Amino acid sequence: MSAALATHGASSATAALREALDEARAAWRDGSCRDQSIIVTRAKALLHARRARHARRVFNLTGTTLHTNLGRAPLAESAIDAAVEAMRHPLALEFDLASGGRGDRDDLVAHLVCELTGAEAATIVNNNAAAVLLALDTLGAIGKKAGRSGTAARGEAIVSRGELIEIGGAFRVPDIMRRAGCKLVEVGTTNRTHRNDYEQAITPRTALLMKVHASNYRIEGFVAAPEESEIAEVAHTADLPFMVDLGAGALIDLAPFGLPHEPTVRETMAAGADVVTFSGDKLLGGPQSGIIAGKRELIARMKKNPLKRCLRCDKATLAALEATLMLYREPELLVERLTTLRWLTRPRAAIRNTAEQVRPAFAAALAAIATVDIEDCLSQIGSGAQPVDLLPSAALVIRPLQARRGGRVIVAIETAMRNLPTPILGRVNKGALWLDLRTIEDASELLSAWSHLMLEER
Repeated sequence: MSAALATHGASSATAALREALDEARAAWRDGSCRDQSIIVTRAKALLHARRARHARRVFNLTGTTLHTNLGRAPLAESAIDAAVEAMRHPLALEFDLASGGRGDRDDLVAHLVCELTGAEAATIVNNNAAAVLLALDTLGAIGKKAGRSGTAARGEAIVSRGELIEIGGAFRVPDIMRRAGCKLVEVGTTNRTHRNDYEQAITPRTALLMKVHASNYRIEGFVAAPEESEIAEVAHTADLPFMVDLGAGALIDLAPFGLPHEPTVRETMAAGADVVTFSGDKLLGGPQSGIIAGKRELIARMKKNPLKRCLRCDKATLAALEATLMLYREPELLVERLTTLRWLTRPRAAIRNTAEQVRPAFAAALAAIATVDIEDCLSQIGSGAQPVDLLPSAALVIRPLQARRGGRVIVAIETAMRNLPTPILGRVNKGALWLDLRTIEDASELLSAWSHLMLEER
């Protein structure tokens, strides 16, 4: 155990030995094992298992590009470098290098948000749900002391009935409003809301008008909704703020890249929104964060809200977000540098080429139990963005040779892939295992991971 002692320390090595001894004694009592060498082997195995991380890299071949359960947007290399430097060294986080006095951590990125969106000011919190909560908690206060949450009466927030969304993790707009102390006032119907619905709902207790972008579903057919500029006009006529929760957080028009158009923050600000909330780790392609952009006076009130400190981001997140936002200053190079946009814009031909590179190894390993074919498929953006619009892609499709045992074969293959040192995750559909290769830019990495399963199968 001398090598284990040097690697793991006396406390951990001793604990592992004791556990291995307990197991060995139990085995000796019932006569199932009499080999003393298993003690050291088992202790070393326990030490190795304790060092295994739960936060492990996986290959996302599910077809959902920005998968919430798999960490959403991958960071650009410049953002990774910035985060690593921030984690490794002290950072001028709340220190103004120009004056030598205390600074504001929002200043690291607020100027970039304003530059890219046209907002007067911005503040950053740890995700978009937090951004919505902070904005509602602040704007929902009415009365003379409305600047600080909890010191004024709580007002009403007017929202179209067709926008009372729920997203993953049971996040519901009505629940967030309740937590923020706002009274929800629904207007219109599920499929049709008009300008006068907002106008008629305004009372002396109204605190704000709110619009929620339906990013994870779509209502079609006999539908109607006023333009954001119309709702903004209604709000401003009544001297009320107009807040928009955009969710996905597109900073640029995605249509020129061959993707469906998603409302941008700049477009929303230009339409008259006073406050816009959006995510940093979806279409924006940065770290998990919630960004609030808007009028200077309203953002200043939010920054004074005690909730802001509870919801603020750490230095690594802000460093990565700053580096990501800086990429948008050079839009012609964005596809090359921003991993999220590069994944989303990969043409089907390039994805099929990757499939052709890896198919022989997959087919050879599974030859006795399944076929492996290359077929066209459709990817989705994911994380609640553009739920209806799909992206042309290509996949390896694994089908069992024997239909009678098909279900068990697919489960066995899928389980073996999840148990790899670097797990490979796909999706099961119509009795086959589909491995969408949109996110695989380096075929050699996937082949290296797969080789472990091939060895185990032998």
